[in-house]
Amino acid sequence: MTIPIVTTKLYMPPPRLKIVTRHRLIEQLNEGLNRKLTVISAPAGSGKTTLVSDWLASGDRPVAWISMDEGDNAPARFLTYLFTALQNIGPNIGSGIFPLLHSPQPLPIEWMITTLLREIMAIPNPFVLVFDDYHVLKTGPLDEAISFLLERMPPQMHLVMVTREEPRLPIARLRVRNQLNEVRASDLRFTYSEAAEFLEKVMGLELSPENIALLESRTEGWIAGLQVAALSMKEQKDVASFLQSFSGNHHFILDYLVEEVLTQQSASIQTFLLHTSILDRLSGPLCDAVFRQSHTSGQETLTYLERANLFVVPLDSERRWYRYHHLFADLLRQRLRSTTGEGERIVGELHTHASIWYEDNGLEMEAFHHAVAAKDTSRAARLVEGERMPLLFRGGVVPVLDWLESLPHEELDARPALWVMYASALLMTGQMTGVEPKLLAAEKALQSFEPDAKARDTIGHIAAIRATLAVSKHQSEVIMSEAKRALDYLHPDNLPVRTATTWSLGYAYHLHGNRTAASKAYHEALSISEKIGHFVITMMATLGLAKLQEADNQLQLAAETYQHVRKLAGEPPLPAACEAHLGLARIFYEWNDLHRAEHYGQQSIQLASQLEQTDRGVAAQVFLARLKLAQGDASGAAAMIAKAEHVARKHCFVIQISSIAEVQVLLLLQQDNLTMAARLAQKHDLPILQARVLLAQGDSSAALAMLEPLLVQAEAKQLEDERLKTMLLLAVVWHAHGDRAKATQMVRDALVIAEPGGFIRSFVDEGIPMKMLLCEVAVHGEMPRYIEKLLTECKGEGPKGEGNSNQPRHAASLIEPLSERELEILHLIAKGLSNRDIAQQLFLALSTVKGHNRNIFDKLQVQRRTEAVARARQLGLL
Repeated sequence: MTIPIVTTKLYMPPPRLKIVTRHRLIEQLNEGLNRKLTVISAPAGSGKTTLVSDWLASGDRPVAWISMDEGDNAPARFLTYLFTALQNIGPNIGSGIFPLLHSPQPLPIEWMITTLLREIMAIPNPFVLVFDDYHVLKTGPLDEAISFLLERMPPQMHLVMVTREEPRLPIARLRVRNQLNEVRASDLRFTYSEAAEFLEKVMGLELSPENIALLESRTEGWIAGLQVAALSMKEQKDVASFLQSFSGNHHFILDYLVEEVLTQQSASIQTFLLHTSILDRLSGPLCDAVFRQSHTSGQETLTYLERANLFVVPLDSERRWYRYHHLFADLLRQRLRSTTGEGERIVGELHTHASIWYEDNGLEMEAFHHAVAAKDTSRAARLVEGERMPLLFRGGVVPVLDWLESLPHEELDARPALWVMYASALLMTGQMTGVEPKLLAAEKALQSFEPDAKARDTIGHIAAIRATLAVSKHQSEVIMSEAKRALDYLHPDNLPVRTATTWSLGYAYHLHGNRTAASKAYHEALSISEKIGHFVITMMATLGLAKLQEADNQLQLAAETYQHVRKLAGEPPLPAACEAHLGLARIFYEWNDLHRAEHYGQQSIQLASQLEQTDRGVAAQVFLARLKLAQGDASGAAAMIAKAEHVARKHCFVIQISSIAEVQVLLLLQQDNLTMAARLAQKHDLPILQARVLLAQGDSSAALAMLEPLLVQAEAKQLEDERLKTMLLLAVVWHAHGDRAKATQMVRDALVIAEPGGFIRSFVDEGIPMKMLLCEVAVHGEMPRYIEKLLTECKGEGPKGEGNSNQPRHAASLIEPLSERELEILHLIAKGLSNRDIAQQLFLALSTVKGHNRNIFDKLQVQRRTEAVARARQLGLL
């Protein structure tokens, strides 16, 4: 579902046939083209837009033009017009980003701007981008986005801002850097000679030099005052007396002069001007729909007004769309309300007529604005809900939220669906704390209504929003109950909300371990979201399927699906793609491509940092900590996992605590702190790690008792990833237990499961016992290529394997690299320290030191301390 484009907003007003060329200002504007920004800032009626259009029309640079209005405060709508306008410069600009603009979830504007800048860099020729009426933009995020754009803008691009107010941008910094060209109100004032030329050539008046000077003095060179005064003087017999009759500031002058201009028009034209002043843009058919009191068509009247120079500005080359001069429109609107006995009622009716016309012509956003202006809550509410996709999801979240905030609670209680829309808008803008109170208000209001289809759909929408809130907290039970309730109550035609809810339900099944149900829900959500253009759900459902493929050990297929998610997310990637990058990191780790695994892990952290209230960055840090352990960087792993734990506890990311504890247990095992490792594994109920601790303690029987039920459970639930992980550890435990036959058979079974996915690291990380078992299987000629690859990677000699980064490359001939602790003890042995001395220096038990000695001798394939030292020197370890 796209945001409808009003093409006249992208049309640069053509130069008037009769105009005073402002040579001094055009020269100043030309000189400023070598800077980043030109700001033309002055009150209404100063001739800002006329100057810019005349300047650009006389130049040779292509122009992208946007006439801003209040609706552009919605980031998605602003970006839609920005990208569309720039397609006048490069036809393909933004073509890959448009689907992202219609996402129900807020997307980071800086990401969009970065993508835009990358595309602009490919444009070879200089061009100009104009924001007309920039002052109507009032939202901080858009100011930040424009500041971001200015900071990184390529040299072939020049930005022009036409505004009544000082832009909320780093103007001072740009000024200091000589990157700013400024045209202010004082620059725009007509000089005596310019005023004389305007009055004579444009307005057709013959005035004495004294009267010209008097008029220029009275208006202070203000073009709007000059124009209205000239229109008034055309019917004056005593021009000098007329000029002496008005004085004061601009607003008083214009009030007086507009009165003079209007009284010179027919009653029909006066009423036309007043009634159509409610419109931001004018077309013949639209004026006919609003103004119903004339036998003359709206198009004919607009043509007359343009010829009479009555403050109408053409907005396209065909003269089908116009607008009134902004200040003229403001004064007409004031007069409409003040001179009509039933002003408010008539104004409301006019806005309603305009809203109906816009809706009939497919411009729901404009229809909504006029419905709000008409104070027609029912019509506005219907337009917000939309027929196929709510207005919230089509770039309207900011104006809709502003409107909802303005309504009294009585109005919202009368339409409980508006409370729900209110909650949805807050959710979309990241204002999480305000969501639940709005949902409670909706439920309270619903108690006064009959349980009809509309009420049921509203109840379903409330449940769907609660399910979405629970997704961010990984609360599977809450997600499941609320999602099922939502699907029971939502109307069958409410596809946007039903689709998002189906995905939420799939996520809950996934958390529960019911992968079959999760897959079914993801496929259903994907099918519908692709049909209705619900881009975010398309991406999230695809991501869910990739995770299921990975969990089913289909690593190649999962990698392809993760890459597809990256394509959906664009370049640079949408932050939600952090999960796809983390999935790829895990897969490349398993393939023992540690360099690419680290690259994707770092990318995941970078993308996750752009999201709010998410634990994805912590998940990526946990992965990188495990990667550092594999690379032999224990201190780096410890630092990273400590940082991850701090963030997780600070933000209550409870689901990440067990993953953090897993890495901490592995670190403690490497440091031979078996007591703490056992305590932590038990505290967080980590049975596989508990088995590892038991194995390290030499209690293989207890480790078997821990692992065998886990394998049965994984097979029963078809948890293929858990099954493979458990089988490999079981093989090592059986080996330690002395049952080589069972250990070897377990490895054979694991190889059959692992070979299609290309698993490597799961074998390598089990160390020397696994290598010995693989060698035994290889003797029988089973799966020779795969086992040969695994044995090669175990030695750290493969093209992607990195081995132990703390040991020399020629030490790779060892069956298994020495650990950091073993290297430390080996150095002390070489210094001649006894086992007891080593135990005292390292604060270890004597039995622990003796155990390390046995491991060192086994790995070096020696029997005595002296042989160990000699062998270590030969290998470059000492």
